[in-house]
Amino acid sequence: MFKRKARYEVRTAGDPVLSRAAAPVGMITDEIKQLAEKMFQSMVAFDGIGLAAPQYGESLRLIVIDVPLSDEEKAAGLTPFEESMYNSMPMALVNPEITAVSGDVAERDEGCLSVPEIYAPVVRPARVAFRAQLLSGTPIEGECGGLLGRCLQHEIDHLDGYLFTDRLSPEAARRIEGQFKRLVEFGKSHDFRRVTRK
Repeated sequence: MFKRKARYEVRTAGDPVLSRAAAPVGMITDEIKQLAEKMFQSMVAFDGIGLAAPQYGESLRLIVIDVPLSDEEKAAGLTPFEESMYNSMPMALVNPEITAVSGDVAERDEGCLSVPEIYAPVVRPARVAFRAQLLSGTPIEGECGGLLGRCLQHEIDHLDGYLFTDRLSPEAARRIEGQFKRLVEFGKSHDFRRVTRK
């Protein structure tokens, strides 16, 4: 009569899996596709727009994204590649790699499913070029900016063992220092797992 709610979890700051470089995905197997699907489900359950495999506890170079297109970015105009990316959301990217960054930068507040309830301004390159494979094995390569470019940088950082808090200015880091320490201490007593049921 009562349907049991599914359990979803994300690893939180302080978990060693979040501070080490992830291993490349060798072959895109059924197991990798199943992992991507579980990551999608957790991302949605926590209302995120991106999730990297280390955040799910798997040290592999795999991310999932579902970046919304704002009216502002749409009005500013999209390149054909950006348009194709937005039209393919949600999507999984295997072994994503940033190959070039623009000289100009942009600052924007960021948050993270592994650093809940903490937001701070992060300066990143305004545009990036990247390459990856889809779950089908199809390679993709192109350039993007805006929230999509920022999301890719944020998630690929996870694959290299970085949190957005590692990218903060000294002043911004000081502002969230106490809150971040409390999060890590809380995580220690909860096995660095953030859990929800839906």
